[in-house]
Amino acid sequence: RSVTLADGARLPYDRLVLAPGIDIRWGALPGYDEAAAGHMPHAWHAGEQTVLLRRQLEAMPDGGLVVIAAPANPFRCPPGPYERASLIAHYLKTRKPRSKLLVLDAKDAFSKQRLFLSAWSELYPGLLEWVPLSKGGNVTSVEPATRTLVTDFGRHQAAVANVIPPQKAGRIAEAAGVADRSGWCPIDPVTFESRLQARVHVIGDAAIAGAMPKSAFAANAQAKTCAAAVARLLTGATPSAPKLINTCYSLVAPDYGISVAGVYQPSGGQLAEVPGAGGVSPPEAPRATRAAEAALAESWFRTITAEVFG
Repeated sequence: RSVTLADGARLPYDRLVLAPGIDIRWGALPGYDEAAAGHMPHAWHAGEQTVLLRRQLEAMPDGGLVVIAAPANPFRCPPGPYERASLIAHYLKTRKPRSKLLVLDAKDAFSKQRLFLSAWSELYPGLLEWVPLSKGGNVTSVEPATRTLVTDFGRHQAAVANVIPPQKAGRIAEAAGVADRSGWCPIDPVTFESRLQARVHVIGDAAIAGAMPKSAFAANAQAKTCAAAVARLLTGATPSAPKLINTCYSLVAPDYGISVAGVYQPSGGQLAEVPGAGGVSPPEAPRATRAAEAALAESWFRTITAEVFG
């Protein structure tokens, strides 16, 4: 029971908490490897990739086609592709209005779908198009040299292609033996202890957390729950069954916010939604409500960032 650091130092532990995050499953989408990401950024790891996507959008001539490929579940941040599509559409509308944005999706349903589709119809008619799985949206391969995305029904050559590929738990999870064949980490829903390695706990995007989504708010809630459980386990006490909350705000435009909230509890060996708890923004809300939610989204971001990083 020890952890080896990059400098060779070894740390013993009684219990270990891992937050592996995610890694890309290179090669899971034919044609998409690390070299391809230099032409068709995934931008699902912050840093160079997000900067590359921004620079490509800025360099694209007005009238260009932007294509986002959204993956099948599970992946980090379920509403993320649609938030990104919304804000890229806002950029195009205000800076490059002759351009178009196409979302090719490996799913027929996604988080806050009704709210997103309604907002897109209101804010970005004729600019943003969503193509679901059942209408040929599943990307089966890519050709990075020409920024071409291939589906079962056609080929789409993009000026800017944002390919969000299949994912798995970060590589430390595999090294530690806490990831199963799915690439993710099965956990006990009360303590977040690995079902594969005793005394190792896994939180955040890497964990198989049942109905609880892979979000920043969820990871923060899981960290607190896990810490409380570890504190009790170290004293020989039995952890109590938790209730965890997730809230997710999405900006469809800088002044247009929507949200979803959920409450979760252990049930049948998984985390399950508490019936009747949580919900989404009202579908027919006035623009003042959407503006208020956008302000709340900014406040939430400042609060959780300060809480996590100080």
